[in-house]
Amino acid sequence: MRREAADIACDRPRFDEEAACRALAEQYGVSARLEPLPSDRDRNFAVYPAAPDGSFSREPSFAFKIAHAPERRETLEAQHAAMRHLAERGLPVPEAVAALDGERVVQLSDRDGRRHFARLLSWLPGAPLATVRPRTLDLLSDLGRFVGRMSAALADFTDPALERTLAWDLARAGETAAARIGLLSSDERRLVEPFSQLFQESLARCGSRLRRGVTHHDANDWNALANGPEHRTRRIVGLIDFGDMLVSYAVADIAIAAAYGALGMADPLRAVVAMAGSRHQAFPLDECDAAALFPFLAMRLCVSVCMSAEQQRMEPDNAYLSVSREPALRALALLRHVPPRFAEYAIRQACGHEPCPNGARVAEWCRRRKGSFAPVVAAAPSATTTFDFSTTSSAWIFRDPSDPDRSARQIERKMREEGAEAGIGRYAEVRLAYQGAQYETGSQRRTVHLGVDVFQPPGSPVFAPLDGVARSVADYDAPYDYGPTVLLEHAPEDGPSFCTLYGHLSRASIRELPVGSTVRAGEKIGVVGTSEENGGWAPHAHVQIVADRMDIEGAFPGVAAPWCQEAWMAVSPDPSDLLGLPASARAPRAPDAPELLSRRRERLAPSLRVSYRKPLCIHRGQGAFLYDRDGQPFLDTVNNVAHVGHAHPRVAEAVARRLRVLNTNTRYLYDELNRYAERLAARLPERLSVCFFVNSGSEANDLALRIARAHTGFRGVAALEQAYHGHLSSLIAISSYKFDGRGGEGRPPHAHIAPTPDPYRNAWTADDHVAALRRTLAAAPEGVAAFIAESAMGCAGQVFFPDGYLRKAFEAAREAGAVCIADEVQTGFGRMGDAFWAFERQGAEPDIVTMGKPIGNGYPLGAVATTPELAQSFDTGMEYFNTFGGSPASCAAGLAVLDAIEEEGLAERAQARGKQFLDGLTELAASREIIGDVRGCGLFLGVELVADRASKEPAGEAASRAVERMRDEGVLASVDGPYGNVLKIKPPLVIDASGVDRYVETLDRILGEDFALAALASSRTT
Repeated sequence: MRREAADIACDRPRFDEEAACRALAEQYGVSARLEPLPSDRDRNFAVYPAAPDGSFSREPSFAFKIAHAPERRETLEAQHAAMRHLAERGLPVPEAVAALDGERVVQLSDRDGRRHFARLLSWLPGAPLATVRPRTLDLLSDLGRFVGRMSAALADFTDPALERTLAWDLARAGETAAARIGLLSSDERRLVEPFSQLFQESLARCGSRLRRGVTHHDANDWNALANGPEHRTRRIVGLIDFGDMLVSYAVADIAIAAAYGALGMADPLRAVVAMAGSRHQAFPLDECDAAALFPFLAMRLCVSVCMSAEQQRMEPDNAYLSVSREPALRALALLRHVPPRFAEYAIRQACGHEPCPNGARVAEWCRRRKGSFAPVVAAAPSATTTFDFSTTSSAWIFRDPSDPDRSARQIERKMREEGAEAGIGRYAEVRLAYQGAQYETGSQRRTVHLGVDVFQPPGSPVFAPLDGVARSVADYDAPYDYGPTVLLEHAPEDGPSFCTLYGHLSRASIRELPVGSTVRAGEKIGVVGTSEENGGWAPHAHVQIVADRMDIEGAFPGVAAPWCQEAWMAVSPDPSDLLGLPASARAPRAPDAPELLSRRRERLAPSLRVSYRKPLCIHRGQGAFLYDRDGQPFLDTVNNVAHVGHAHPRVAEAVARRLRVLNTNTRYLYDELNRYAERLAARLPERLSVCFFVNSGSEANDLALRIARAHTGFRGVAALEQAYHGHLSSLIAISSYKFDGRGGEGRPPHAHIAPTPDPYRNAWTADDHVAALRRTLAAAPEGVAAFIAESAMGCAGQVFFPDGYLRKAFEAAREAGAVCIADEVQTGFGRMGDAFWAFERQGAEPDIVTMGKPIGNGYPLGAVATTPELAQSFDTGMEYFNTFGGSPASCAAGLAVLDAIEEEGLAERAQARGKQFLDGLTELAASREIIGDVRGCGLFLGVELVADRASKEPAGEAASRAVERMRDEGVLASVDGPYGNVLKIKPPLVIDASGVDRYVETLDRILGEDFALAALASSRTT
């Protein structure tokens, strides 16, 4: 056992709360209640001062710190000087409080008679970063910025007392770990040893050039403080515990902060790079710092693991000593898969340095030599055509899992049509084709193509562009992988050394090229493989430059994650010049969200809102998912317009087919109009046999009101509180959700509003609510033309009526002479699962049904179905005409939607997935107190969040923040209801079981985060 560890255990102060209270009163005149604080070698207490009435403050005002026996007064005073220095420069740090004798360091004796120095420090409010959930990249970036400000401030601070030796000093981390590595298990040693070697190599490479100075040296996630969860934007608001201050490498502070900041992150390198970039903005990291940062932070985690192993043996009951052990081991397990040189390149990129200097040299050399290289394929560059496989392409599918040959046939046809001998797949293109598990990372899918694809028939030869040596010949035969691949190394006399990679070759051809063999420019290295042997892709050769192999074992990545694509593109620069291709072989970068938002604000009205605090730049929809500009998937649980799935091929093809032939209006005769009206009417009660077609649900509801007024001669309309029926003026006037909401003008005289039949917030029975409706109808002396109701209310908070309410409400309305309108714009077409229309579940039969949103799966279409009698009343002599309603294309869309619902069993699917949702959410509600109610049917559901279940106090702020967090986690959610506290769930009907599980699991995790727990705590406090 090492003497140092034993000394630390023996030298820890022996003070209980009672003794510390006496010392605090004697030395500082402070009467207080104390609570112990964790520490590895000192004895620390939170101080809650006493009030005149004898009570104690609810929040601590000071920290009372009693140092372990060997601590020197000069060191503590140096820490105080450093804290004053930082405070003068605007950094929130503790302040030493003077004792009664004016000293800021006092001496105490513990129960064993040993002398210890003690001091009283001001208390910094805030939550330790270790306790903050979620730990976001934005918050970690702020930590990096804070550390940068601290390092900048300490750059001109000196104190000889800080020239000292500590085991935690990163400068001696190799020695510290080596002395304790024997305490680790064999698995732990296998994690630690490579990082220890990397650290020693880093010190040998650049240690002598690293800047030195005073460092805090312990900006770990227990010492960095963040503001509370009541703040929408979490920030670092302070740093405590200056006990490890010493002179060391200046880069140590950001390395330590990054090491602990990355704990628990799914992609620790991304977190590290974010912190490095923000630190650089506050206090620049030079190229040596950038090179040392990754080895240093990994080594800090290794030291933490080794030290905790030793300390645990000495003091097994002190849980604080191992608080970071398991998280550090998990982080190291993730970091071992990161090529260290790539980590350096990504950090360099974040700091504005050339990411991979050799990549820039190779790119420039290829640019100057363009046209002098041997052809890689037999086709001349002028005889090629370029394909678009990007997220926005509608024409080409690079890899269709259900039909592997489909893309090959499309590509061959395109090349024939254009007389091309080869096709080109672009460099830097964002693609959705990479669906294999190997493209998953902790935070993003890898989607950015790092090479150029050359499409030719199987068996087409592939040649070396310049002299080289075969360094790797391998067959990566997993689905979505390279298949047979060759890596050549080149060392041109007039340029930098680099490699070129050729993937998707044939197995037979690579057998003829042994590793180590020399290849001459223009010499064949293989032939294009078939789909059966190349990973399942259309036949082509993937050509990629590799400026630095980075000691990667196995397949070199050919696809990058978007967050680090610039660093990867520096390692693998554009091979177009090597191939003699034009600039079109490189995909343009699509505009990002800030640029689009800025342009949008120049030309579009501010009332046209965007969703989420971080708006999404959406490029594609497919099934139940939307994809952003980086090809990242978002599960869509909001969009009930894409009823049968985003970009449903049946609907898209039906519309496109009709648009290519005819798209006119209803003044002409065409069969689609009749067929669609017949199909739609067949789904409705028999007496609702007459259809009108319009462009939207709003138009449908407006027309329904016109029909009702024409039939009854009345103008008044009865509706429900918090109902929403559309954006036209006539509908805003009857939609309480709008006219009572923000910017609304209040209820107009002709609108008569009955209470919302909400079983969760109103204990009334169905009969009670019908009686209230009767009173509303009776209070309309001018008569009521229509009673309109959503069959299940959406904007009111996914409200489902008490059983039988709608049937009885319609009876009451008819007795008052009103026409009954069922607004099925959000709820119809099988969304309920067990019924095609939501009104059917209430045993009700309306006089008019209005439809929109899902009816055309995104194509502008709406419909009104009514009785022949009402249709006749509307025939007043004034022609009804809608320019686009009922056009051949819209009818084709409507028919395709009905076909998809019927043939794909989507109503039955909605019922099954809805039950899965309800079961999962109900189970979740048992463990998450913030869930007050789970309700719904089929795929129209609501989760109501409350701060208190007994009072049903709405948790609107928590619901809003939950939606933002769901978006961060790749799930698109939305909130509604009069209090903005209901998460509404209405996804495309094609959502599968894994999508439902993902929603429930994500919501569970998010409702365990700080903001949700704070909402409950705030209610209890109130």
